[in-house]
Amino acid sequence: PVVIANSEGARTTPSVVAYTKNGERLVGQIAKRQAVINPENTFYSIKRFIGRKGNEVSEESKQVSYKVITDNNQNVKIECSVLGKQFAPEEISAQVLRKLAEDASQYLGQKVTQAVITVPAYFNDSQRQATKDAGKIAGLEVLRIINEPTAASLAYGLDKKSNETILVFDLGGGTFDVSILEVGDGVFEVLSTAGDTHLGGDDFDKKIVDWLITEFKKLEGIDLSKDRQALQRLTEAAEKAKVELSNVSQTEISLPFITATDTGPKHLEKTLTRAKFEELCSDLINRCRIPVETALKDAKLDASKINE
Repeated sequence: PVVIANSEGARTTPSVVAYTKNGERLVGQIAKRQAVINPENTFYSIKRFIGRKGNEVSEESKQVSYKVITDNNQNVKIECSVLGKQFAPEEISAQVLRKLAEDASQYLGQKVTQAVITVPAYFNDSQRQATKDAGKIAGLEVLRIINEPTAASLAYGLDKKSNETILVFDLGGGTFDVSILEVGDGVFEVLSTAGDTHLGGDDFDKKIVDWLITEFKKLEGIDLSKDRQALQRLTEAAEKAKVELSNVSQTEISLPFITATDTGPKHLEKTLTRAKFEELCSDLINRCRIPVETALKDAKLDASKINE
């Protein structure tokens, strides 16, 4: 099996949906790119709200740039100010699923009508049902909902093993999940799950952005954090630099015309080494350890008992 590339040629699609001033809908990377300049109408981390009631998400609501409201029945709604509309979380998720199905249909030359959708292992029944509903809204027949760590294990062919204990370390864009599974005869049992719902790749990007802002302020005396346009370029450059540092030991970050003063345009040029990046992120890396230790403790295992 192969992972089908989306219409932009990438094999991953950010779960981000946005609406522009003229009411156009954007889904995926293109939506993520304009998030900084359109924060109120760019919807991300929707998995935090799907299948949950208003009184369960009061903390989560404060963490996002868009407005989350609750109706009289404690149902969560997402406010889209540019359209003057409210969406249920399932409707936002459905837009992402629809794009994936459309891109796959285009690649295959035939319509995709059925889907298996993965969810975090700790999702309860209501969150699973809401995810299924999102698939329906997207026009898909949802054959089943399976746990993300189980799906990852299947992708690595680990269902072929006999009696193994597997730890799945899943650091996503916005959340971090650790699961310990037992597999035998093609059957998976989840022994424990742990995680940090506010730790992900975006936090690593932000460390680079904050460093660039600090360095530029030292050099030029200008605070770029107040400039949305500049922030958007910094965020994109940070993500690109992070990806490059997986393969090289240092990378150049070059942002010409990042801002301007009375004396003329200003440019940002910085070299970021992998060592510096690791130093900037040391607290995040330490935060990754805690859920791993928690998952092991909850499964009553020590690390030596993990096979893969």
